Amino acid sequence: MRQALRPHPNTPGVAVERIDVDIVRRSPRELALTYIVTGAISEIALPSPAPPVRADDLWRRTCFEAFIRFGSGEGYLEFNFAPSGAWAAYRFDAYRAGMRVADEIAPPRIEATTTDRRFDLAVTVDLGEAAWGAVCRLGLSAVIEETSGVKSYWALAHPPGIPDFHHSRAFVLDVALPESP
Repeated sequence: MRQALRPHPNTPGVAVERIDVDIVRRSPRELALTYIVTGAISEIALPSPAPPVRADDLWRRTCFEAFIRFGSGEGYLEFNFAPSGAWAAYRFDAYRAGMRVADEIAPPRIEATTTDRRFDLAVTVDLGEAAWGAVCRLGLSAVIEETSGVKSYWALAHPPGIPDFHHSRAFVLDVALPESP
């Protein structure tokens, strides 16, 4: 399924016209996301590809994110994916509480492709044992830094106020388990 991210009304950018995300749950544990950015790609600050490495503070630059909640609890996972191939995974017990590195998460597969008018970041993550038999509730988002230094914040849904991808109102998309063949 394809979903459109929306820019936060207080942080409009210039370079990006739209961001869509293709979402496929291939198995109970595997989630594939392809972020598709359309616009003046040369005006987006995109780091050069590098070997995949776990890193913190990726959200301070151009970064694509997924927030995932299983079941009805308050806990969730946060994933950050940089165009360079760097990534991060964190576990939270509740809204911005109990943050810790999700060491049990294996490195995702990340592939980036760029043309003049389009940037794609394809990511496949193994959600681990917590995902087995559970519907995922997603919040998908992106931080786009332009070469001018301007940042825009994109999400499926924005709560009132400043951009806040952790807010419960940002978790708006249910992704069911794939059907058995």
